[in-house]
Amino acid sequence: MGFFIGKRKPKFSESIAIPLIKYGIPLSVMGLLLKEGIDLDLIKTALIAFLSIGFLMTLINFLPILKSKLPNYSLQLAGLIGNTSFLGIPIAIALLPTKTINFTIGFDLGTTLFAWIFGPFFLRPKKPHNDNFNPKQLFNVLLNSPASKGIIGVLILYILKLETVIGNYLWIPARIVLMIAIVIVGTRLGIITNKKTKIFTLNEGIKYSILLKLVFLPIIIFIVSVIFNFDLYQTSAVVLQAGTPTAISTILMAEAYKKNQEIAAKILFTTTLFSIFTIPTITFLINLPN
Repeated sequence: MGFFIGKRKPKFSESIAIPLIKYGIPLSVMGLLLKEGIDLDLIKTALIAFLSIGFLMTLINFLPILKSKLPNYSLQLAGLIGNTSFLGIPIAIALLPTKTINFTIGFDLGTTLFAWIFGPFFLRPKKPHNDNFNPKQLFNVLLNSPASKGIIGVLILYILKLETVIGNYLWIPARIVLMIAIVIVGTRLGIITNKKTKIFTLNEGIKYSILLKLVFLPIIIFIVSVIFNFDLYQTSAVVLQAGTPTAISTILMAEAYKKNQEIAAKILFTTTLFSIFTIPTITFLINLPN
């Protein structure tokens, strides 16, 4: 549906993406937290995902050789933020024991929080007269990010002892938000076909972003899981999440801030297609020693 809307109404996605980020994403974050609850495994895995992505973003921008391969934040976010909600979690539920669900949800939560806390900060238009680091401005951006609003909403509900009641109802609009997000992805792909753009015409930056998302990030998270002494199923849970294709959130942010929309769409499309082969390969390799 989104694909055909994009072909006929190219501006539709931009008009929907902004209110979706402002109101819908906080609802989704709240729905996820309230539905699954919070335990130690979830918090630990969320921190691993959040800090790993943050470390890699810092490393890419600190080392000139990596920065030259991934020169902008759109490429970097697309290479690090995965589609865990729509693809990673269903795959984990299908392949892994239910005891690993908190590891799966935790990784999804960590990547979601990083994307929606720092993504708007990285992609928002820069003011030419204010190039200096401003801690107050950074704090305001983080406080007003969609993920931060969702977390604050959850904390308020816990304080008021309404988390169970509200959580049951909130999951319904949260799922609607996710469906609308998928429609926006389709509209962007429809716009690409309108422009007669060859979807598989990929520049060097896009190729490196795809490799980072589907190959290098899963390897890095596998190493981290070994360091933390995860068992086979726990390792499978987090590595499978790391190996998911690029997240829909990258397109939502690209649409909202009108920045590198076509790049975001191409990476999402190609990583989703290639993951048909890479995810089974990752699963096979993890289970190879056994």
